[in-house]
This record gives sequence, structure tokens and C-alpha cells, in this order.
Amino acid sequence: MVTLLCLGLPLVLRGDSGSPGSLPAVRIPSYVAWTEDTLAQASNGDAFRGLLISRRCGHCHGSEGFSSDPIIPNLAGLDRLSTWKQIEDFRAGKRISRAMQPIAAALSAQDSADVAAYYSMLPTSPDPQDNRAFPQAVTNSSHGEIGLRLIAFGDGQRGVPPCQACHGPIGYVKGAPTLANQNGAYLLNQLKAFSDGSRANDINMPMRSIAAQLTDEEKMAVSEYYGAGLGPSTASPSGH
Repeated sequence: MVTLLCLGLPLVLRGDSGSPGSLPAVRIPSYVAWTEDTLAQASNGDAFRGLLISRRCGHCHGSEGFSSDPIIPNLAGLDRLSTWKQIEDFRAGKRISRAMQPIAAALSAQDSADVAAYYSMLPTSPDPQDNRAFPQAVTNSSHGEIGLRLIAFGDGQRGVPPCQACHGPIGYVKGAPTLANQNGAYLLNQLKAFSDGSRANDINMPMRSIAAQLTDEEKMAVSEYYGAGLGPSTASPSGH
């Protein structure tokens, strides 16, 4: 398997079972390429217009960006690049969701930027009238230790980096969402999807490579640690 950059787009080339010398199949995980123009478009949405568009989002993601269903992601406080990329991937069919794809298909790239701007500005602190699922209790005491180890230190022997190296606060990767306020059940489902390849919109395959190396218990531990609100505090990086 070879990963390369072609015309500004990340490509993953996979060999097929054909005859020697045949061209490998080409898979493009995302049409999003982080160019100056793309970054400007994703970062300059109109939050008020995003508020109006987001009226259709509140049924699932909560009126203030926190869902009452733990398998649905919380959007409040997510940086703009992360939200914009996922909407664009749904729109292009690079991330599969029976619910999200028709909704995203009705949006323009500017609509995506406006929605991303709106959710990035929502507060993450709880409200007495909240109906949010987050945070949830850790089901197994040993999961706390396992989750903390992987989030803070990773596993060097397997080449697994710490979660916080990409998702904050130690480091940020463009398009990698902050996880400190994310629902655990949603995170677990995404780790499983990355692991089995049913979700494949990660540019250059970092999440698929990492998730495939984690045991079921480790996936559960990391998900529960974040879902219990124990993840490192992650203020959105400047400009997102």
C-alpha cells in the first residue's frame, strides 16, 4: 500500500489481485485538501447564517450542540476546520451516513462553513436545563488507567501516538476534532468503523492505522475516558 499526494489531494493506492504490472486501484479518502484557499473558506463562515441553517441539526445534535443520544456526536465547541471537513466529506460521499448524507447534499461549501462557524462558538459548559447525554460514567475502573495511558502517552512499541498529539491539547492536526466534550458511545462506534475500514475519510489513514492496532478493550477505554469528561481540556486552536 502506498500513500502519496497528487494534485493537492491525498491518494491511497491499493494493489489488486490482477496480473503483475496491472495498475492498482485508486482510493481517495477525502476531496478536502488543506490549501490556503480551503483554509480560508472553512475558517470564514458567518455564524449567524450558520445559526439559521442549523435549525435542522438540533433534532439530533441538540439545540445547543450537545446530543441527548450518546451515539450522536456533540458539535458545540468543535473547531471550524473539523466540522467543515466532515460536512464536506458527507456531501461528497466520502463519509457514509444514511442520515447525514442527504442533509449535507443540500448544503453548499459556504453553508458548511457557516454551520461550522456557528457550532465553534457555542459554549461547552452545562446548563441546568440541558438534556445532554455527556458526560457518562466509566463502566470499568481499569478503563480509566488504560484510557489515560493511551490518550497521554500512546504505545511506542506499537507505533501508536498519544491521542492528544492530534486532538489536543499537546498538538493539533488540521481537521482533527477536539474530543474533550465528545460522547463516548459515538467515539467507540467511530473507532470500530476506522478499525474495520467502514469509515475511511481520514487523510493518509492515521485513524485507520491506529484504530486497527487497538484491542476492543482499549477502544472502549479511550471512548469512555473522553465520554466521562476526563479528557484533557482542549481550547480550540487559534483561527479554527
